[in-house]
Parts: sequence; C-alpha cells; structure tokens
Amino acid sequence: MPEASPRGTYLLIADALRKDIEAAADGDALPSEAALMRTHDVSRNTIRRALKTLEAEKLIASVPGAGWRVSSKPIRPLVDRMTDLIAEDALAVGDAYPPESKLCERFGASRTAVRHALAQMEGTGLLATVHGKGRTVRALPTNLEKT
Repeated sequence: MPEASPRGTYLLIADALRKDIEAAADGDALPSEAALMRTHDVSRNTIRRALKTLEAEKLIASVPGAGWRVSSKPIRPLVDRMTDLIAEDALAVGDAYPPESKLCERFGASRTAVRHALAQMEGTGLLATVHGKGRTVRALPTNLEKT
C-alpha cells in the first residue's frame, strides 16, 4: 500500500479480499498470509486484522493446518445492511445512529463485526463519533441523497 488511509489499511485490504471472495466457491483457499503480505506490501499484523474482519463477517474461516477458506457467504455485507438502516429508520443528517448493542441485536452480528462496519462507515464519511454521545449521521448514502 503506497500511502496511509484514514480508513485503515487493513479495511482496504479486507475490501480487496472481499471482492476476491465473491468470485470464489465455498471452501476455496485464500492465499497464505505471507503471499498476502507480499501482494499488499504490509505487515503480517495488518493482514491478520483484515482476515479477522472477514472472519467476523463469516465470509472466511480458519482451518487449522490448511489456512483460510471461503465459508458460506451472507446475502449482503454487514456494512451495506448497516448503511441501509439510515433509510429504513428514516434517519437524517445529525440524527443519532443506533448504539453498538442494538446493532448487534438487530443484525445478529458480533460486536467486532459491528465495530468494523462502523469504522468503514466513519471512514466513508457517513457517520461521525461524538465522544460521550455516540455516533451521528454525518451524510446520507449516495443512493438517498436528493439531486
């Protein structure tokens, strides 16, 4: 990765891997961590964070002695479903976004997966965090904006 990203390099790598996974069959092997490190020119810790993000989304699973494998895929990535929540709940710019605990319950996802999706939404400018007050909608998704 040539330059740092405000979103987090591991999230960019997770996005790239997610695209590869979409084309893969259930049970296909991912490249080794060493190969991913060379491909993306990052450390093993960065690759592992990206893999853990995808594991939390249940897109991949670690198979002891065999590496990472594509697992059953959800219909839509969690971040997309959480972005859709803005329209579903008719939230406007400045409105409070639901807390992590409610999101975990609503989507049946782990706190880790929800936090990764929230980080992606903050990185794209959809949400803002106000310390002590939670997250607020900072911008509407492009499919909701009025032209």
